[in-house]
Amino acid sequence: MDIKSIKSLQEELSTLIGVSGHEDDVSNYILNLIEKENLADKAWIDPLGNVLAIKIGTTGKERILLDAHIDEIGFMVSHIEKSGFLRFVPIGGWDQRILLGQAVIVRSKVGEKFHGIIGSKPPHLTTANERKKPVEIPDMYIDIGMNSIEEVKNNNIDIGTTGTLFSPFVDFPNNMVRGKAFDDRTACNLLIQVLRLLKEDPSFEDTVLFNFAVQEEVGGRGAITGAFKLEPTMALAIENTTAADVPGIREAQIPVFIGKGPAITVADISMISSPKVNERLVKNAELDKIPYQFKKPMYGGTDAGKIHISRSGVPSSVVSVPCRYIHSPTSLLKLDDILDTVHFIDAYIRNKAGA
Repeated sequence: MDIKSIKSLQEELSTLIGVSGHEDDVSNYILNLIEKENLADKAWIDPLGNVLAIKIGTTGKERILLDAHIDEIGFMVSHIEKSGFLRFVPIGGWDQRILLGQAVIVRSKVGEKFHGIIGSKPPHLTTANERKKPVEIPDMYIDIGMNSIEEVKNNNIDIGTTGTLFSPFVDFPNNMVRGKAFDDRTACNLLIQVLRLLKEDPSFEDTVLFNFAVQEEVGGRGAITGAFKLEPTMALAIENTTAADVPGIREAQIPVFIGKGPAITVADISMISSPKVNERLVKNAELDKIPYQFKKPMYGGTDAGKIHISRSGVPSSVVSVPCRYIHSPTSLLKLDDILDTVHFIDAYIRNKAGA
């Protein structure tokens, strides 16, 4: 495992289309990879669409769940104009300020991809007062270059069809990359790298459970069913999180920084992290000299908010890779932070510190 292999898989995963509730392309890709490389003792797709996998430890004293969600935010077609333009509703938490003029990809019901553009009433046809107001989503449309409702439907695009904003995967200086759906394909990449390390060196005691979870962006639904099925005794949700280390933000308000390694959550709006789990993270990171940082509370929520109250309760925390501009098609992160986080999670599993 190295930066090159991490980058390659990051590009593969991030370019897949998998809006919440429509994650089949992503789940099939991940399951096929796990099976092809023989990375797990057991792996399957559950009825909701989660990819579940198990690596059995030498003693099986603990059952550690690692959760990474495979869905991305996007949109759903809600109406087709007679002229072929699409009206849409958001799926997940978009900042509507960024939508106008964005390139999109619409995935037809048979998997064919069509490019489009989000538009609205042209500015030169609006009044001065209209231009002062934000354009609301009901006043936007998607132009896919088709001329009639019949043409749209003949291409297997209908009410309920999904898509998302699109930007190509691009290299930046200093081992940084830009792309879409880094939240949370970054963590999917990371867990696959962890599976590879566990295959290379199977000398770990605790059984490790994996949930590549669906529908996190609309309420952590896959995390609920996955945790119930796998019955963990402790858990980590692996995420991308907001690195607001940019101009105009006071240092006290910056949750995490790019380039400073994985971020440990102590509390967010969905849960208070388990001190026991965080102690095991910290002690093993310090033993192996792996950089880490703490995410300032109380920003965001993750699948751990659902997992920690599964069954009779699961001590849980969150480990995140810092990323700028998440929930946009132009997320930006540092590949070294992914590499450090892979080693961070591997150290947690092996627990040489005995925490």
